[in-house]
Order: sequence, then C-alpha cells, then structure tokens
Amino acid sequence: MTLLAIGVSHRTAPIEIRERLWFSKEETRAALPQLKEKYFGECVLISTCNRTELYGIPKRDSIDFDQVRGFLTQLKQAGSSLRPEHFYQYSGREAAHQLLKVSSGIDSMVLGDVQVLGQVKEAYRLAEEAQTIGFLTSRLFQTAFHAGKRSRSETEISQGAVSISYGAVELASKIYDNLGNKRALLIGAGKTGELTIKHLQSKGIGSILIANRTKSKATELADRFGGQVVEFDDLKSQLRSADIVISSVEGPGFVLTAGDLSRAMKERANRPLLILDLGVPRNIDPAANKIENTFLHDIDALQIIIDRNLEKRKGEIKKVERINEEELERFLRWQNSLQVNPTIEQLETRAEGIRQEEVQKHHHRFRPEEREILEILTKRIVNKILHLPIINLKNGQGRRDDETVRMIATVQKLFGLSSEDPRRPSKTDDNDSQKME
Repeated sequence: MTLLAIGVSHRTAPIEIRERLWFSKEETRAALPQLKEKYFGECVLISTCNRTELYGIPKRDSIDFDQVRGFLTQLKQAGSSLRPEHFYQYSGREAAHQLLKVSSGIDSMVLGDVQVLGQVKEAYRLAEEAQTIGFLTSRLFQTAFHAGKRSRSETEISQGAVSISYGAVELASKIYDNLGNKRALLIGAGKTGELTIKHLQSKGIGSILIANRTKSKATELADRFGGQVVEFDDLKSQLRSADIVISSVEGPGFVLTAGDLSRAMKERANRPLLILDLGVPRNIDPAANKIENTFLHDIDALQIIIDRNLEKRKGEIKKVERINEEELERFLRWQNSLQVNPTIEQLETRAEGIRQEEVQKHHHRFRPEEREILEILTKRIVNKILHLPIINLKNGQGRRDDETVRMIATVQKLFGLSSEDPRRPSKTDDNDSQKME
C-alpha cells in the first residue's frame, strides 16, 4: 500500500514544457481509468497551469516510474519535449507530504495561492467520477483538504496581495471603507484588466466603467464580468463620476495628462480621486500627483506593497509546515495502523498454527491428564516469545512512521506473512486457515 507521486511543476519545467503535459477535465476523465487499468489500484490526477501530478497506489509491489512517465507523455503526445529531469517522483511519506504542500499553497508559484486548494478538490471530484478513488487516497485527500483549510485559517499564508492587479484593488479597498458605493473606471481590457475586474467584483465594487482602444474587447469583458462600456475617446468626461481609475494599456504617451486631471478635478469640486497606473510605460502623467486630492500610485509603488506582503507570507511558511507535519503524522499513524494490527494477527495465527501442529504430532506421547498441561505450557511459551515483538510493533511512540513501515515489512518477510492489502483476506491467510482446519 505504498503511495507514489510523479509529476512536473514550475520548479522543474518551464511553461512551454508544462503546457505540453496539461490535462483538461475531459482528458483527465479519459486518462484515469487507463492509469487504473495499467498501473494503479487507486489514483488521482491533478493538472493546473503550474503542475501536473499523479498520486496513486500501485497494483504491484514495484512499479516502473519510466513506464508511468512514458504513458503520461504518450497520452499527451509530448514525448519529444519532455525529459526525465523534468519529472520528480516520491513514495510513501514524501509523496503524502508533497500533496499537503500543494494543498496548503507553499509549493505554488504564487506563495499562498488561494486557488490551488480548489484545484486539488476538483481533481479529487474527477477521480470520484472516474471511480479511481479508493480507501487510502480518499483518506489522504481529506487530510490534504484539512491541512489546506487550517493553513488559511490559522496562518496568514494567503493574506495580502502578491500580484499587481490584486494589489491595486486591495489598496483601493483600504483607502475606501466601502467599495459598494464607489464607481471604478477601468482603462484597458487585456489580461491585467481582466484580473483587475475580477478582483474588483470580489471586493464588492458598486459599478465599473470599461474603456479600451478596441471597443470589442471592452464589450467582451463587460459581457463576461459585468460593467458598462464607455468610448475610449470619452475618457476625460468619465472622470467626473469615477472614484477610482485603474489603467493598464500598452503604447507610448500618456492616456491622461496632468492637464486632463486638473480640469476633471475642478468639475468634481475637488472630490478625491484615486488613480492606479498599472501600465509600463506609465499611462498617467506622474505630475498629476501634485494636483490636490488626486492620489496617484504607479506600478513601483504597488510593488513595494506586494514585496512587503510576500515577505509576510514567507514568514508564515514555518507555521504552515508545522500544520502539514501534524496532519501528515496523523495520516501516517492511521495508515500504519492498517498494517500493524493485521500483521500482529497474522503473526499470532502463524505461531498458533505451528504450536497446534507440533502438539498434534507429539500428543500421543503424553498421558491424557498431561495433555491439558501441554496445551497451557506451549501456549505460554508462544505468548512469551511473541510478547516483545508485538509490543514493539504496537508501540510507535518516539518512532518515525517510515521506521514502523520498515519494521512491519521485516516481520512479514522473516515470518513469511502476507504483505497484501490488510483490508482483504490474503491467500496466505486462506491457506493457513485450511491447514489449521
């Protein structure tokens, strides 16, 4: 019942490699049954823009990682671009630990990523649909969900903006107590504009005006996320009603000059205006910062906020790691208990079978009144011999979980016990019971 993990991520492969091994939901649904049929008794496939990871319980004691890698690359027809060094592989404790690091956001490209836990849950849901979730993977992923939830509620690993677009919106929400009655003017409908409008909505912005040089892109953004499209040439007149201006367009020259903003402020009766310039080169004339009640922040000013937040998140890593260790130890104790108790039962059964067989062989050598004493004596001898091994197997205090696994494997090998899934009767057990009958 050894857990295995194999994958690629932003730590081992660039984007042009990762995207070759990205599985859509439909591809994941198709891949899981094939993986189960060929290699695994249970398996879950996680695929995001920054990682593709496969977690599974192999059908056999040994598994060829090269074959699994080859199968994944074959499914995506990516064999020519993916090399062995792009992959990492873990087993046992390390594999479980990797999943907990992913779920808690400390293995993400963006430290403390709030989306990754949802992506892990979605991968689990797809595996449930494909019926590739099993007894062990179910418990493992529930442990990972709990670790991720605890990391976000008990630490500040996900607190504070660490992206420019979110940093801009977070700054706006700190300056204005209530964004619900504020109007934002978004200039630019590219990727940054799209992320910004998502963040504005998550903060409960009252209304959004969207302006873009290509009007169709502004319309598309407005249709997808809500908002009102305004003409790009009509920007200056829109400054009268906006409370927040966020600009992220490409191209030389200023979209708004200090003169434009000075005139707008007069029309606004000097009502405060927050301007967040996310453009490179800058979209807003920096001289606008000298205008009374105009508060302009460019990308460098926002980067200072982001760097502070990132340092704060880094300071939370140790707290998250402690949570992961607690959850990991709890999971491994549970997993080991699945092996310890059946191993003890098998050991006792094996010893009792030998005792009975030997007593039966020599039973005729004893007078009838001595046979009861023989039974008691031989049982005591067996119990005394097994007492210390059983105590050592049961007593995990002060012992690493991987040491327990090795100890169980050693006992099973020395006494010829079954290493099969303890939840199912083993062939060895069946044979033993037949002999004893």
